[in-house]
Amino acid sequence: MSSDLTNIQQSERLATREKTAPKSRPKKKSNFWKKQARIWHWISGAVCLVGMLLFSFTGITLNHAADIPATPETVSEMMTLEGPGFDALLSQPEDGTTPSLPRETIRALRSGIGVNTAGREAEWTDFDVYVALPRPGGDAWLAIDRETGEVEYERTTRGVISWLNDLHKGRNTGSVWFWFIDIFSVAAILFCLTGLWLLQIHAGKRAITWPLTIAGLVVPAALAIFFIH
Repeated sequence: MSSDLTNIQQSERLATREKTAPKSRPKKKSNFWKKQARIWHWISGAVCLVGMLLFSFTGITLNHAADIPATPETVSEMMTLEGPGFDALLSQPEDGTTPSLPRETIRALRSGIGVNTAGREAEWTDFDVYVALPRPGGDAWLAIDRETGEVEYERTTRGVISWLNDLHKGRNTGSVWFWFIDIFSVAAILFCLTGLWLLQIHAGKRAITWPLTIAGLVVPAALAIFFIH
């Protein structure tokens, strides 16, 4: 009898514990979206972190371009085309219908003075060929005498800050950097939108959220309207 009574008491205790034990809360769907917002925010932030630092820094340097001194450095080189490079040049028409230099001439220039003119448009006359070679942070050009094969090349550089400023503007940077800017811009937009999403998620606990967000819109808009002429 005592053993049966003990078993009954233990059963009653277990039943009481099960009733009083806290039930696990079902997962809310909002938790999934909060997690997604955080994941995409830090992924996009990681992708565009260095780019945002670079573009922010060059935004300052561009804004103070007149206050940052730059000393241009010019380097000139000369050579004379011979052999296949010069023969290919002579075989071209004088009316300038060829958009670029012949392949043999391009190879000769690359091996002679280390200048690559592939893909660059050439301006042809009856006595010379001129190739403009603009570049970030500087400029360059090349001229070839069609009668003698004499080549004159000049390169001007304006320093690292000028180079970074041209990267910011995408000036004379080529197709690869062109696509990088587009990809970076998409990542930065995603970073901002997921940040706005996180603001909306946590706005209920932080009353200052929307006043600050609205101020971020109103302040630059007011400056543009009243102080930009």
